[in-house]
Amino acid sequence: MKVTILLPTLNEEGGIGPTLDSLDRAAFAREGWDLELLVVDGASTDRTKEFAEAKGARVVVDARRGYGRAYKTGLAAATGDVIVTGDADGTYPFDQAHRFVKHLLTHGRDFLSGDRYGRLEPGAMSRKHRFGNWVLSSSARALFGLALRDSQSGMWVIRRTALPKLDVDSLADGMAFSQEIKIRAIRRLGGRFEEIPATLRPRIGEPVLSSWRDGLGNLRRLFALRLRRE
Repeated sequence: MKVTILLPTLNEEGGIGPTLDSLDRAAFAREGWDLELLVVDGASTDRTKEFAEAKGARVVVDARRGYGRAYKTGLAAATGDVIVTGDADGTYPFDQAHRFVKHLLTHGRDFLSGDRYGRLEPGAMSRKHRFGNWVLSSSARALFGLALRDSQSGMWVIRRTALPKLDVDSLADGMAFSQEIKIRAIRRLGGRFEEIPATLRPRIGEPVLSSWRDGLGNLRRLFALRLRRE
């Protein structure tokens, strides 16, 4: 079996190395799993690509901007049977990635989503971001009747065989991709979706997203999705 670690990047030269270094490669080897490191880079102007390749990653450059756009490119390019996603800024617990994959396999799941509130470290999320995430997650629960605690988490574990059911190319190109893929997974995969506790750590480097613009955009997409009866 092969596991792909999929990371979208844009000017993450400070975080890409530590993120890839945090993987417990020996644990993957003990399980007999091959490991593919895949970075989808949005034409960074720093040394992100160079640092990623130095750590053994295959880098696909896609100059079309957008969080969702990067994931569409990466999910199509991934060759692993299981795909683990997350940000390349040190925030997500890639040191536990092998355990999440094991959970997916032993519990018969197709999609795991990491709940960042499960183990939220001090300084990992500002009050503004915590409020915005609460608004978006609460709205997703109310609009779609979902038992989803963290709609904005970017750490997922997905079986590649489940991707055709999710039709990811029809999802948002921007930040709203994260909430939309979870909503679709819950609705189309049923009990083969599970939300599990995951750590969130303080970020390495400066953020590249615009909190208010992206947050309001995500909220508009939620209502649009509900009107389309997704």
